[in-house]
Amino acid sequence: MKITDIHVEKYKWPKAKPIANGKHIFTDNELNLLVIETDEGITGYGCSWEINFAERIGKTLIGENPLDHEKLWQKMYVPKFLGRKGNSLWTISAIDIALWDIKAKVAGMPLYRLLGGAKEKIPYYIAGGYYGPGKGIPELQKEMEEYVSWGAKAVKMKVGALSIKEDLERVKAVREVIGKDIKLMVDANCAYKFFEAIEFARKAEEYDIYWFEEPVEQDDYDGYKKISAKSYIPIAAGENEATRFGYRDLINTQAISIMNPDAECMGGITEIMKVAAMADANGIVLSPHGQQQVHVHIDCALPNATIAEFYPPQYDAKVYEAWKNPVRLNDDGTVSPSETPGAGLDINREVLKDYRVG
Repeated sequence: MKITDIHVEKYKWPKAKPIANGKHIFTDNELNLLVIETDEGITGYGCSWEINFAERIGKTLIGENPLDHEKLWQKMYVPKFLGRKGNSLWTISAIDIALWDIKAKVAGMPLYRLLGGAKEKIPYYIAGGYYGPGKGIPELQKEMEEYVSWGAKAVKMKVGALSIKEDLERVKAVREVIGKDIKLMVDANCAYKFFEAIEFARKAEEYDIYWFEEPVEQDDYDGYKKISAKSYIPIAAGENEATRFGYRDLINTQAISIMNPDAECMGGITEIMKVAAMADANGIVLSPHGQQQVHVHIDCALPNATIAEFYPPQYDAKVYEAWKNPVRLNDDGTVSPSETPGAGLDINREVLKDYRVG
């Protein structure tokens, strides 16, 4: 089998309403899809936050066997010429995911089984609780109540955009409506300085927070250590980290209890499997961040992945129409990957044809 072509399809569509986290406002949804064609008619799909180096990197892989993922990863990752992080690594990540999609299709297996098949389903949390225009505490409570009504046993909300006092009021309000048995995570998206995060964490402890995600800038390793030393709320981090080398340094802080690697930007599936093994050896559990179509496969492949991130229709309704085999929730607070061979990224182009931008 040989690679014959690598190209990118970009889609973009507006959100029904803008949403915001602790630092950023989002008005649109995007799907950046990398496509690998082969001489045997098997097509692989990968995705990333942005894909800007596909032509440059892709042409070096034409004629190669797509099943040789380790060989091709090493061929693509040349920091001297492409850089170590950012857009170049995002492109490598998308290509690597597409290679694994091909591998799973050749094997006739869903990706999670090919990668190890640790479990067929995994508990999930709903990644909601964003800020929005006209969205106050009553609206936030109603949103969280809806998630619990679906059977969710865990929910996450954003903090960091308002004052600490105001966000603590939001956290308190959510805890009141979801009850004491539902896990509650908070995510600052790097909005705080370490001393602000310590203040927030210590005051939020009474609301039984399951984890405090990205309280400070992703590279502030000392900040993570300081927060961890001052609060018993576990720290989650890693969605902005890159390669096994970056995660090695993050692990070495001994401040992180839950790691959130994102295969779309940190090096793909080849790299996330290595990071998972490193984390497991250090007693750290995983909850991969981002694109649930592929990450639920990774969640179910790994013994130390404990809970999956799930984005609700409120975040992006069209995505459930865009995928041929969208991830769906089970009735028992778990989520399962599709049993269709591959990584779950095959799309319905007819649904997205009016939104293609590149």
